[in-house]
Amino acid sequence: MAKTVLVINSGSSSIKYQLVDLETGEGLASGLVEKIGEPIDGHYKHEFNGEKHELEEPIHDHEQGLKRVLGFFDEFGPKLDEAGIVAVGHRVVQGGSVFPKPALVNNKTIGQVKDLAVLAPLHNMAEAIGAEVMRELLPDVPQVFVFDSSFFFALPKESSTYALNKDIADQYHIRRYGAHGTSHEFIGSVVPEIVGKPAEGLKQIVLHIGNGASASAQISGKPVETSMGLTPLEGLMMGGRTGDIDPAVVFHLIRNAHMNVDELDTLFNKRSGMMGMTGYGDMREVHRLIEEGNEDAKLALDVYVHRIVGYIGNYTAQMGGVDVITFTAGVGENDDIVRARVCERLAAFGVKLDLEKNAVRSKEPRIISTPDSSVIVTVIPTNEELAIARKSAAIAEAGKDSYGHEFTR
Repeated sequence: MAKTVLVINSGSSSIKYQLVDLETGEGLASGLVEKIGEPIDGHYKHEFNGEKHELEEPIHDHEQGLKRVLGFFDEFGPKLDEAGIVAVGHRVVQGGSVFPKPALVNNKTIGQVKDLAVLAPLHNMAEAIGAEVMRELLPDVPQVFVFDSSFFFALPKESSTYALNKDIADQYHIRRYGAHGTSHEFIGSVVPEIVGKPAEGLKQIVLHIGNGASASAQISGKPVETSMGLTPLEGLMMGGRTGDIDPAVVFHLIRNAHMNVDELDTLFNKRSGMMGMTGYGDMREVHRLIEEGNEDAKLALDVYVHRIVGYIGNYTAQMGGVDVITFTAGVGENDDIVRARVCERLAAFGVKLDLEKNAVRSKEPRIISTPDSSVIVTVIPTNEELAIARKSAAIAEAGKDSYGHEFTR
């Protein structure tokens, strides 16, 4: 009998889900719940066996949305009790200093995840609520929290520490936690096989670039640097986020634009980046504007590439070289223009791109550098759902997590 894990990603107004087959790594079914708690009709989409089922109705809360999702599995398949479900894995953005590893969902861990919402207010509370609801709906199935920040828990202190007053930093738990860790860990683990090199000693840079974007440096599969910080705001330019910016911009806007904390939060996290510079967060629209001669879009792409190249240079110096650079996530996997622009700027490092291979659209992992390139450049589709599923299944099968929590029905 197949073994599966239902992976849940709960947002403040949306839920993404996928039923993952642990043996094949494939998503058997997937779906989306949108516009939860909004005054307009919400939207459901459930896909299974090549068929798509959609529904629009008001969605008052996560409980209603997830009850409907389980109804879709019963009505349209696959039936969860026949699909060999062994766990439900919940993606959580911020585990802080509390969760270096995944944890079973229980009253204590739910409370801890909610407490950590001070570090990820847009994510953690919704993720905790989603876990609460699923725990009630499927009480006989182990529920597991898998944290985006856990992979970067082991960053060297010189990488994770801000040059902030120590007492303040300690009191308010301010350090670089990172994000997208599940993706960075997954990619880092498959790169050695793709490039045919041993993992031990391998120096690699992973570029997870999509609407959210982050970079990591890894040696022997262990993180030594990452671009996101206390929150996912720091680092690369993103779809709606500023990325790196002088903190004094905050003081300047408070004093001169009379903006409050909420307005600044929205500005920096949702109304900046590509969206703020061009009016579009979708890179395809940015390329269209550039083709039409839009100067703002040209500048935005220049800034975008400049930031990526800057991080690659930084990480190469920090590691004392680099063996592999990998592009992943929405932009990284699909945007050959961005990849080409970045690699052109790395010619001084001996990076040589095979333009024909770079232009190919594929869901398969592939090397896009030339054989004589001094650095191997790869494109590898990320699979956070599979990574979450595997971690969740391991805890479910053990019946306990590394914190001593045991699953009881």
